[in-house]
Amino acid sequence: MKKFIIAFAIAAFSLGIVTQASDLIIESKSQSYSEDENRIKFNGDVKVTVDELKVVGDSADVNMDKNQKLDTATFYDKPYAYEIKKNKKREVKANILKVSLITKIVRAEGDTQSVVFDGKVPIVVINSDVQEYNTNTNVMTATGNVTMKYKDIDTFSDKAIIKMDKNGDLKTLELIGNGQIKQKANDSYADRFFYDSATQIITATGNTTSNVTNNDGKKLILKSNMQEFMQNKNTFSASGNVRVWYDDYYAIGPKINVYPGADGKPNDVFFIGRSSITQGVRTIYADKIKMKLKPKDFHAEGNTRTVIKNIGSNDSESSGSSGMTLGL
Repeated sequence: MKKFIIAFAIAAFSLGIVTQASDLIIESKSQSYSEDENRIKFNGDVKVTVDELKVVGDSADVNMDKNQKLDTATFYDKPYAYEIKKNKKREVKANILKVSLITKIVRAEGDTQSVVFDGKVPIVVINSDVQEYNTNTNVMTATGNVTMKYKDIDTFSDKAIIKMDKNGDLKTLELIGNGQIKQKANDSYADRFFYDSATQIITATGNTTSNVTNNDGKKLILKSNMQEFMQNKNTFSASGNVRVWYDDYYAIGPKINVYPGADGKPNDVFFIGRSSITQGVRTIYADKIKMKLKPKDFHAEGNTRTVIKNIGSNDSESSGSSGMTLGL
C-alpha cells in the first residue's frame, strides 16, 4: 500500500498545468468568431498549446468574457490532452474537455481516462465519468465509477479526491463511496478511505472489511466500524464491533491491534477490552486475548470464563431428570 500511494502521487500529479501567465497557441483548418455568442470557433485538426500542455481534437470553441478576455476553451469529439516533462508523460482522454483559462481548472467529461507513463510504460491509469483538476489548489477530483490502477494494485470508488502540495507531492488521498483497495489476493472495503502522507496512516471508516491471505493460503477476515493501517510500522488497528475470522477461530471485541510476523503478514492479534474467542463448541471470554496465527494459538487473561456447548445430556426416564447431577 505504501509504495502505491507514494508512487501514484508523484507520477500522476507532479505534472500539472502551470498557473503563471502563458501564451495560448491555437492551430486549426478554420477559425471563426461569433459576436452574438462572443465565442471563437475552431474546426479541423485543432491543436492547442499552453506551455508544455497540448490538446488535440476535431473541434473546439473559446468563450470570451465581457472584457473580451479568453474564458473557457471547450474541446469536443473525444479530444486528447497530453504533457511531457523529462521522461514522464501524462495524457487525458474524454468525450469533452474544458479548460478554464481564468480559474485554471481542467474538466474532462465522459469516459474519462488519465494515464501516466514512465518512458513508454503506463504506471498509473485512472478511469471515471468525470475528472477535474484545479491547478490553483492542486486538487484532482474524479467522480462516477472511479478506478485507479498502479502495477498490481487496483482501487474502486464512487469518488476520489487527491490533494497535492506546491511541489506536486501527495498530501491526502480520499476514496468516497463503495471504496475498495485490491492487491493480488488481499482486498479491503469501506465507505471511505483516507490517506494522510504526513502521518502515513490509511484510515477506513464505515462497513470496513479486510481480507488478507497468508502464504499458506489461509485467510484472515476482519470486519469493524473503523480500521487504521500504519505504513511506517506495518501494523493496523480496528475498533467498533470488531469481528475476526481465521481458520476455525471466530473472535469478537471492542478493539484490536495487529502486528506482522517475519513474513510481513498479520500474525499477532491483540484484543483490548472484554472480548471472546470461539473454537468449535468452546468459547472463552476475557478482558484481554492474544491470538497468534503462526503457530496458531491464543492466550486469554483477566476474568476469564469458558463456555462449552452441548457437552451431552443425561436423559433418564427413571429419575425423570436430565443433565449432569450428583444423583440426588
